[in-house]
Amino acid sequence: MSYKTAMQEILREYEEDRLSARHALSERQAAVYAALPRVREIDETLAQTGAAIVRQIIAQPPEEAPALQQTLKERNTALLAEKEALLTAAGYPADYLALTYKCALCRDTGRIDGMKCRCLKQRLINQHYHLSTLGDVLRRENFDTFDLRYYDQQRDERLGVSPQDNIKLIYQTCLDFATHFGQKNENLLLYGPTGLGKTFLCNCIAKEVLDGGHTVLYTTAPQLFKIVEDLRFHRDELEEPSEYMETLHAVDLLIIDDLGTEFSTLVTLSELFGIINTRLLTSRPTIISTNLSPTDFESQYSDRIISRFLGYYKMLRFFGDDIRELKKYRRYANG
Repeated sequence: MSYKTAMQEILREYEEDRLSARHALSERQAAVYAALPRVREIDETLAQTGAAIVRQIIAQPPEEAPALQQTLKERNTALLAEKEALLTAAGYPADYLALTYKCALCRDTGRIDGMKCRCLKQRLINQHYHLSTLGDVLRRENFDTFDLRYYDQQRDERLGVSPQDNIKLIYQTCLDFATHFGQKNENLLLYGPTGLGKTFLCNCIAKEVLDGGHTVLYTTAPQLFKIVEDLRFHRDELEEPSEYMETLHAVDLLIIDDLGTEFSTLVTLSELFGIINTRLLTSRPTIISTNLSPTDFESQYSDRIISRFLGYYKMLRFFGDDIRELKKYRRYANG
């Protein structure tokens, strides 16, 4: 699905949401009007006010218009107060006959003063999740399903801690990051060999932050670098090319998984620095996972990228046995 097609589908969804809201309001109105006829009279009077103001202002001398407007405003205020009193006395909420939207900010239009509402940004990102099947992954991989039993309790003499105690600390750090997202500016760098739960914990954080109403974009490093290359060398073939970089810079949380597995060039490395640095300057958190160690960075990334990692990211080191291999062995052992 292209960006243009995704946008068209989302706009249709917004229209359906607005129609659904109006239909639900009509049903509430019918029930209230049957029980409280005076509320219907008030609504009909209020609905006629706009046209009445225009007619009466035209018919009156200009100097009398302000006084007339004030009189009509006071009448409407009194009618609204009477309506709320009738509703609450009958056991309804005071705003029971107001339109309700999924997003009160943009009223289910996706736009605020011509700019994308955060709900539209997230719906576009959700299309990415849907197309990549990541939505199904987040239902399986979240903080509730993280299993500490796969980590050895034997203390590593060199590191002074067991893999299980280490992962407990990492788990708590990730949980705190997600739970308090938006309250403080933090970035995480998860590093260590494959199969130790780095991607799993990235998904845990993504789900928690999404559930908190923030926008999240997950991408692997190869996917990200492919987009960057396409933007540089195949820009004319892309639909809405600026949207990609805008999202990378502006999304509330960006997760880059598997950094170090990509084929990098001077162009992609420059763009990677731009993304990381822009997000730091605008206080938008980023999470990076990699199989590389901090010493491996020196052979693959520039000094200015490394300095951002070491200076502005909380480094979380994973170690232990490959969990994927352990799961395979246990399935085999259990027949």
